[in-house]
This record gives sequence, C-alpha cells and structure tokens, in this order.
Amino acid sequence: MDVKKRFELIKQVGEEIITEEELEELLSSGKKLVAYDGFEPSGNVHIAQGILRTININKMIKAGVRFKMLVADWHGWANNKMGGDLDKIQTVGRYLVEVWKVCGMDLDNVEFVWASELIKDTNYWKTVMQIARSSTVKRIVRCGQIMGRKEEEVLQASQILYPCMQCADIFHLKANITQLGMDQRKVNMLGRELGPKLGFWKPVVVSHHMLMGLGKPAGQENDALERTIELKMSKSKPDTAIYMTDTEDDIRRKINKAYCPEKVAFENPVLEYCRYIILEKFSSMEIKRPEKFGGNLAISSYGELEKLYRKGELHPMDLKKAVAYYVNELVSPVRGHFSRNQKAKELLEKVQSYEITR
Repeated sequence: MDVKKRFELIKQVGEEIITEEELEELLSSGKKLVAYDGFEPSGNVHIAQGILRTININKMIKAGVRFKMLVADWHGWANNKMGGDLDKIQTVGRYLVEVWKVCGMDLDNVEFVWASELIKDTNYWKTVMQIARSSTVKRIVRCGQIMGRKEEEVLQASQILYPCMQCADIFHLKANITQLGMDQRKVNMLGRELGPKLGFWKPVVVSHHMLMGLGKPAGQENDALERTIELKMSKSKPDTAIYMTDTEDDIRRKINKAYCPEKVAFENPVLEYCRYIILEKFSSMEIKRPEKFGGNLAISSYGELEKLYRKGELHPMDLKKAVAYYVNELVSPVRGHFSRNQKAKELLEKVQSYEITR
C-alpha cells in the first residue's frame, strides 16, 4: 500500500491529526511505526470500547502501524476506579482483553502491555519525574480531562500523577503515534511539547471520535469531555450505552428509548451508531419498512442515510429497528463466547459482581 492510501486510512480514524504533514513524513520515512492507546479497566465494556475501538485499531494496522494497547491498571488505581481496588481493576483488565479476542481485532499485530509491568522500570519513574518537573500544577490539572474529570472537580493527589504517567507512557512504549480519543488531546499535546526537551521525540497525535451516549445530549455543543463523561456515567445509567454482553432484548429496548428526533441529524446518537459502527462493519444496511411507507431501503453510505433522514423520508422508528438488528449482529458473537466458554463466563460474572464507580 502506498503512502497516500495509508495516510487516507489513518485519516478515517483521526477526527483530528496533529499534524497531517508530520504524519505523511512519518509514513514516508520507512521507520517501524508504533501507535498506542491506553484504557482504564473500570467495569463492563460498552460498544465504543469493543467494536469502535476494534474498527479503529484494524485500520491503523492495515496502514502498516504496529499497535500497543496499554492496560492502564495503575492509572485506574490512581483515578480511584473500582473503589481503588487494584485486584478488581486487573480482573476487569483481563475481561477487556477477552472481549477483544472475540470481536474481530487483529490481535496478531496488537501487543497488550500492562502498566503494572511498565512501572517496574526505574527509568519510567525518572521520565514521570522529568515531566512533573517541567510542568506546572495548573497545566497538569487542566490535563485532568483525560480521566473524565472536569477542571473544577477536587482531585486526589494520586490523580495529579496520572497525566505525568500517561505522558511518560508514550515514550516508554516507543510510540511514534498516540491514537487515543479526542478527550485525551491535552496530555498528548503535553507530550509533543516536552518530548524533544527531554531527549525523546514529538509524537504525532491521531485523535479518534468520541461516540455519544444514547440519551439526550446535555447541551448543543456536546464536546469530547461531555461525551466521555456520558459514557463513563453509563455505568450508573445502563440504558444510555450498549454493552458487549447485552441481550437482544436489552439492545432493542435501549435503541428504542434512544434520543432520535425526527429530521434532526445533529447530535443524534442513533445516526452516530450508523456512521461510526454499522456502516463501517457492513458494506450496506437494509432498513425494512411496509410498502405503504415506501418499502425497504438499501443504504450504502452514511451521506445517503443522513440525507434521507433530514428530508423526513425515513422515520426514527424504522431507523431504530434496523440499528437494533445490526448492533445485535455485532454483539452476538461476544455474548455467545461469554455464555459458552466457562472461564470467560466466570470472568464476566466476577466483573458484574463488582460495584462500579466512575
């Protein structure tokens, strides 16, 4: 695959790329490229973590990038996930890896790295200290967005360490590319600023889209932090997200209740599922309707779907029925694995027994 095609693939992943010129240069360099993302194990896995993450990682791999997934157990501990119980956090981490095994991720080209292993290197803590010494407290607090926390929230001292650790992760994972969500932008920019000063490099930032929750958005400008908090809070409002082990009835009920105003495409979570998940995984989608309402529709692109919806030629309930069907098709293999495989079943039951905290 030539550089242009590789670039276009990565651009499909990146809602924002800093910078496109640097990415093209990196792709043309002939260097071995490594991208990384990190995830806090914090409970049940929703569809953005499972299917959407798989779509993005597979595109990066197809573009010739080796991928590292950081199981951020110590970061979750610092952020008081699972009530600050490290054993529970690590159990949830193993559950997340198990989900990815069965949802189509190209695991031959993905390396899972546990933060609890990374921190055993004394040079890691030296880098954390260098980052802390080169940053103001105010700057680090602003980076608190990466934890799904608003700036005005009172932080624990451990949470001040978190952005310094995440910045150090980039360099100790030898990542040329940071491929995280838009909500992680501030700490990635800190890495770009400090990397060359500390004798490392300036990573290219490829920030993926943050999927909406299924509820009505809080405001007209639903930014990356709000989307992150929506999905994190879905643990206490389970009908606002689809989980990778939801039943078919659960999926149908949640999609039927989802915010989906007629003729409105802006901040419409049901249409987002079509754009970022369904039409990425399937070459087209069929929307079944009675003949008196125009008969079945075959949709091959999101642009076509949005145009029909905006014009009022597609009713929200017909759209929801189709979305529920396709989402269930994607979740079904994962759900089946956790019901048939005894070890996976026991792991899920253990995770589900935990009290979930944001």
